[in-house]
Amino acid sequence: MRILLAEDSKSLRKSVARALRASGYAVDETGDGQDALHFVESIRYDAVVLDIMLPNLDGLSLLSKIRRDGNETPVLLLTARDTVDDRVKGLQTGADDYVTKPFALEELLARVQALCRRSYPARLPVLQIADLQVDTAARTASRAGRVLDLTAREYALIEFLLRRRGQVVSRTEIEEHLYDDDSSLMSNAVDSAVCALRRKIQAAADAPQLIHTRRGQGYVVEEADT
Repeated sequence: MRILLAEDSKSLRKSVARALRASGYAVDETGDGQDALHFVESIRYDAVVLDIMLPNLDGLSLLSKIRRDGNETPVLLLTARDTVDDRVKGLQTGADDYVTKPFALEELLARVQALCRRSYPARLPVLQIADLQVDTAARTASRAGRVLDLTAREYALIEFLLRRRGQVVSRTEIEEHLYDDDSSLMSNAVDSAVCALRRKIQAAADAPQLIHTRRGQGYVVEEADT
């Protein structure tokens, strides 16, 4: 999952970005409204965490513009304004949710997770194929009842692939969702991540592989390689 974090306060932005990355999200961050607009217009995000008080272009103006342009990316507003009128204005402008400063990081992470689920048609909290289950609420995965010991990025990868079950997902799509602009990627980073995930899934049960390579295209999750 890839998140845009636009927050004026550098210390708060860095703190939130660290927490999001620790939870397995790829995070692009900025403290400038015009830069945030450029990010949103250039990259498909799963969610945007948007401070209202941004320099050069405030958060509500940015939100209004992208909604007029037809961009339906879920947006969580960060605001120090705690009046009903301010909250209503944000929601009417097109925000999906808001958090009032100061806030608990745990709450913010939970709200971001909920928004990211809106980016995909599957609404059930548990995704499953064969004996592999991914609990998107608990952010855990298991096969044949055995919990998999996944890193945050490996979990993000299997959730992303399962949400696209039966569809070929290109390496570029995976890269864009798992890594942000600050990541230093080797040319085989995606292949290595998929390989590591496959090993852990396979080690949990003596059963057929579920992640299949489509040569020259990418990867697909399905029960049989066709």
